[in-house]
Amino acid sequence: MADADVIPIGSGGRPGRGSGRRTTPSAAARALAGPGAGRRRSAPGPQKKSEPTETPADPASAVTDDVPVTEIPAAVDFAGLERVVHDLFGEEGERRVAEWLAFLRRRLTGDYEVDEFGYDADLSDQVLLPLLRPLAEKWFRVEVRGVDNIPDTGGALIVANHSGTMPLDGLVTQLIVADHAHRPLRTLAADLVFQTPFVGELARKGGATLACNDDAERLLGRGDLVGVWPEGFKGIGKPFSERYKLQRFGRGGFVSAAMRTGVPIVPCSIVGAEEIYPLVGNIASLARLLGVPYIPITPFFPLLGPLGLIPLPSKWLIEFGEPIRTDDFADGAADDPMLVFNVTDQVRETIQQTLYALLMQRRSVFF
Repeated sequence: MADADVIPIGSGGRPGRGSGRRTTPSAAARALAGPGAGRRRSAPGPQKKSEPTETPADPASAVTDDVPVTEIPAAVDFAGLERVVHDLFGEEGERRVAEWLAFLRRRLTGDYEVDEFGYDADLSDQVLLPLLRPLAEKWFRVEVRGVDNIPDTGGALIVANHSGTMPLDGLVTQLIVADHAHRPLRTLAADLVFQTPFVGELARKGGATLACNDDAERLLGRGDLVGVWPEGFKGIGKPFSERYKLQRFGRGGFVSAAMRTGVPIVPCSIVGAEEIYPLVGNIASLARLLGVPYIPITPFFPLLGPLGLIPLPSKWLIEFGEPIRTDDFADGAADDPMLVFNVTDQVRETIQQTLYALLMQRRSVFF
C-alpha cells in the first residue's frame, strides 16, 4: 500500500483472526452465477480424424501424387490489412482493433474465465468498463483524489455514500478504481439488482455479488477489493432537498466483515451524483404494484419520456480517504455490537465531513 497514514481504532490487541470459513461463494450467489461459473472456458480439442475408406479404383478419375487434390488458397495480405487499419485509425486505433480481434477470438473459442461468483473479467475489461469511460470522463468529468489510499495488494473494503436516483455512482466508482488503482472492484448489490432481467446478468458478469456478510467475507478473505454503499435504496432514493445528507448506514454488517478478515476500510466520498436525476417526487402506488422501492419523478421524467432518462452533466469529485485499520482489534471484536456501531459511525462521519469539504471546493454544480 502507498505511504498513506492510517487511523488506528480501539485500544490495540491482536490482529483480526478472520472468519475461518471457506472461500467459495454462498449458495445464493452460486445460484445466481449459474452452472458454468468457476470453470475456465477453453477451446475444444482437436477432432479425431476418421480413417479413410477404400474406394474402387477408377482409372478415369485416378489422382496421382503429382497432382494436388485441392488448391492451396492464396496467402492473406496481413501486412496490407495492417497498413489500411493504421491509415484509417492511427496507432491507437490499430491497437484497439487488435485488442477487439483478440477479444472476439477468446469469446469464440471459449478461452476465458468466469470465477465462482460469476465475474467475467475479460468481458468487464473489454466491453462493460469501456462503455462507462466516456460517461465518466466526458460527461461527468470526474476528478479523483486520494487514490494512493487504496491498497496496491490484499483485501480492502471501500465504503461510499449513495445517491442519484439511479446507481450510476457505483458503476463510476468501479471504473475509477479499475483505471486509477488498476484493480477490479467487486461490488455488493441488493437482491433487486439480480432479480431484474438482463441487468442482473450484466451486474454479475461485471463483478457484483449479493450484499451479504458471507460473500463479503469470502471476497475480502481472498484479497479482493470490495465496494459497498451502506445507505442502499434510502440513499439513492432520497429527495433532492436532502442531498448530501447521509442516511443510516444499516446495522454495520460491512464493518463486522472487515473486522473478521482484518482488512482496512477506505471511506469514499462522491460529490456530483446527487444532481444527475434531481428527485422531486415518487409514485408510491405504482412502486408498490411493481415491487420496487420507488418510481422517481424528476424535472424531466416522466414528462419528457425516454429523454428524461439522460443524466444531467454535473461535475463529479471523488475522494478516497485514509484507510481505517481493523487488524488491531482483539479476537471476537466483530461480535461486539457497540464496537461495531462505533466504527460504523466513525466511517459515516468521515464520509459526511469529506462531502461538506468537497462541496465547498466545487465551484458550481456543472463546472
